[in-house]
Amino acid sequence: MNKASPRQEKAKPEEETGETARISVLFPLPLPKAYDYLCAAPAPPIGGFVAAPFGPREVTGVVWPSEGDALAPEKMKAISAVFDAPPLSRDVVDFVDWAAAYTMFPKGAVLRMVMRVSDALEGPRMQTAFVKRQEAPDGLRLTSQRKAVLAAAGEAPLSAAELAGAAGVSEGVVRGLADAGALAKVEIDPDPPFVEPDLTRAGHALSEDQQYAAQMIGDVIAEGGHKAVLIDGVTGSGKTEVYFEAAAAALQKDPEAQVLILLPEIALTLPFLSRVEERFGAAPAPWHSDLTGAQRRRTWRRVAEGQARLVVGARSALFLPFKKLRLIVVDEEHDNAYKQEEGVIYHARDLSVARGSLGGFPVVLASATPSLETVVNVDEGRYEAVGLSSRFADAAMPDIALIDMREDPPEAGKWLSPVLVDAVSKNLSVGEQSLLFLNRRGYAPLTLCRRCGHKMTAPGSDTMLVEHRFENRLVCHHTGFSMPKPSACPICNAVDSLAPCGPGVERVAEETKERWPAARIAVLSSDTAPGPGSVRAVLDAMREGDIDILIATQVAAKGHHFPNLTLVGVVDADLGLAGGDLRAAERTYQLLSQVTGRAGRAEKPGRALLQTYQPQAPVLAALASGDRDAFLAAEAAGRSELGFPPYGRLAAITLRSLEEKTLEETARRLRAAAPNAEGVDVLGPARAPIYRLRGMARMRLLVKTRKNVHLQAYLADWLKTVKIPGAVRVSVDINPYSFL
Repeated sequence: MNKASPRQEKAKPEEETGETARISVLFPLPLPKAYDYLCAAPAPPIGGFVAAPFGPREVTGVVWPSEGDALAPEKMKAISAVFDAPPLSRDVVDFVDWAAAYTMFPKGAVLRMVMRVSDALEGPRMQTAFVKRQEAPDGLRLTSQRKAVLAAAGEAPLSAAELAGAAGVSEGVVRGLADAGALAKVEIDPDPPFVEPDLTRAGHALSEDQQYAAQMIGDVIAEGGHKAVLIDGVTGSGKTEVYFEAAAAALQKDPEAQVLILLPEIALTLPFLSRVEERFGAAPAPWHSDLTGAQRRRTWRRVAEGQARLVVGARSALFLPFKKLRLIVVDEEHDNAYKQEEGVIYHARDLSVARGSLGGFPVVLASATPSLETVVNVDEGRYEAVGLSSRFADAAMPDIALIDMREDPPEAGKWLSPVLVDAVSKNLSVGEQSLLFLNRRGYAPLTLCRRCGHKMTAPGSDTMLVEHRFENRLVCHHTGFSMPKPSACPICNAVDSLAPCGPGVERVAEETKERWPAARIAVLSSDTAPGPGSVRAVLDAMREGDIDILIATQVAAKGHHFPNLTLVGVVDADLGLAGGDLRAAERTYQLLSQVTGRAGRAEKPGRALLQTYQPQAPVLAALASGDRDAFLAAEAAGRSELGFPPYGRLAAITLRSLEEKTLEETARRLRAAAPNAEGVDVLGPARAPIYRLRGMARMRLLVKTRKNVHLQAYLADWLKTVKIPGAVRVSVDINPYSFL
């Protein structure tokens, strides 16, 4: 939004008005504070959008609360324009300030996430549309093309392109009919308000447990004020219907209220939009990365005006300019996709709870496998909770069994054990569906030379290239680099020596097709179905029974209902347990619980088989026994003993540079300058596990503190004591989830 809108009001110069006001303006740039300007009185309100000179250019910014002493008037410039656009609510302004302080990113960088739609401030330009007149004018000559247009036209306005497309003619035919008087021209808003949810519309019949949960959350909404409530329900228990009732209650309580439902992934968002429309009789306002520019502009503008009352979106929807947000629902609250790892680093679940606290409204968290942070908040009384312990309509939870791969190994060069092969065969014989789950994209995770041992890595990075045999390419999943698979090793030049190591979903699919050639088999990953539309097509085919065996990554693990799916086979249950990540066991439990929960969600009972070389691992034993609470208790005890979250606080400091020597010297100086403080441990500096990424070397420090330590204040005091060279970039991650 660095370009001023042509539809703005020009600020009147001082000599025309005789009165001036002083305002502060925050720009959507990586700046820590707002800057003072003069404007004609009366001043635009806090949250109002203005254009002002900043350096050599004119930049769009937001009127912000003043901080500290202002400049002398003779040193201040005047703003150049005021936008005719809804101002940000004070709740949004306060949230930007709080999020910047919490994440330790500049206020302007956080504001940029709010102002991410470049053309939303100027509003849409009215468009010409056409409707059919009641009577055709005398003497109208009707060709076959004109007849097709008149048949397609009606009372609902359609653009020339829409009418021409419906009739199969050129736009010139449509405009010719309008000139002849057979079509009437009307001006329409290309970004109409979203249809109001129908709050008289009843939802699905609820079970006794669902009714109790809905009533409890409804009472929280009726009381007003901020509370965080966890819906802790097993997979298939109907958590969604419960929070739909909460959304309806919040919308009924206040005719201006807005509700935000957050989902972790786009693949979940698209089918979910239809489900919301079925429940409320109106499509919600969507927000995700697959929207067109016009769709994003419409949602942003209507949210700001309060004319989008129900919003469904991915994590960035939290930064939409809500006029009167009164409820946030965070579905699958445990999901790692809520953690933003680039740009401003934040966790949408944690910021949602903060947003509710600042705005004084409830936040509902929903999960079958809630995060340990949320469970501890419930146990310590900061959050409330309501449980759904059984599946809807008395569907049974799947039986889960472990396959010890040491006792039942697969054939040489294969990846499916005899036990799993036999189970899939039996499923096929009775016409039931199977899901083979492996959370690893591509054909093989590693490609190496059998002659010299060279491992193929991405240029300028220490990341392994993954073979994608369907496309005959090697791909880096960290940087996006892609290249055709070479015919010879780039080091020793040996021909046909590059060998795939380990399985990905494509390799499992290859084996599956060899074993069951008559079966209808599909692969689902972000590579084989790169867009939300193609993901939905595969999921719909699975739901309709057009697929016998689905081989999938975590894209298929959450929020999907396949009535005829009765077997889930986890190809590598050990995959998430390596790497030294403090949340590795918890993440493994959550992911495998979600994917095994896809089985037996309808009338037919389901089962899950987990292939493992570590059947003694506590997380796998807990999955097999169904004793989630015992697993969480053991996980909590381990974290508490070590002082890790949620019993302590962590921050990661990452330094990046093209100049390794400068990087190492800066990391050592930074570590040496760390203040001594009770309850604070500083670990490092050390090379990041992925040391080189996109050409930049990376060093990391980890700060661990007691829970009562003001971590951000400690970091701020520390970082300002060291001058960081321009060649080194520093980022802070509060409560890190990635340790690579």
